[in-house]
Amino acid sequence: METSKTLQNWNQVSEIQLIYKTKVKASERPYITSSRTVYQLALQFWNPDTIEFFEQFKILLLNQSNKVLGMYEMSSGGIAGTSVDLRMIFAAALKANAVSLIMIHNHPSGQVKPSEADKQITRKIREAGRIMDITLVDHLIITPETYYSFVDEGTL
Repeated sequence: METSKTLQNWNQVSEIQLIYKTKVKASERPYITSSRTVYQLALQFWNPDTIEFFEQFKILLLNQSNKVLGMYEMSSGGIAGTSVDLRMIFAAALKANAVSLIMIHNHPSGQVKPSEADKQITRKIREAGRIMDITLVDHLIITPETYYSFVDEGTL
């Protein structure tokens, strides 16, 4: 009985509804002016007890005016790495109505030099972002004491 009812409704199209709700006024959002600003914000949202323990990957979502819409933790991994899912990055960016994003991850080793994997994921996300009109503004590798900016170093 249930099956025949389901089959009768196969031609009804599901409706998708887009809603954007925010709890923070635009005037209260941090404004990104430099990699230093991003680094300072990242340190506020990183757990100081784990920044040198395991790797985490987060994205900072921005609006058209370079104001922060939010920071989203994409993944947590082990001592030497964490996985990055391209689809999840852009799902978060689209859901937040972001026009650009900044990737941020920590290196528990204390070294900020990007690995080949760091360079590859940066290129991959930049290219995917071009297709979707979501700009990759920068990629920061952070430690409690310093950071590496792909833009500042001319590698983005």
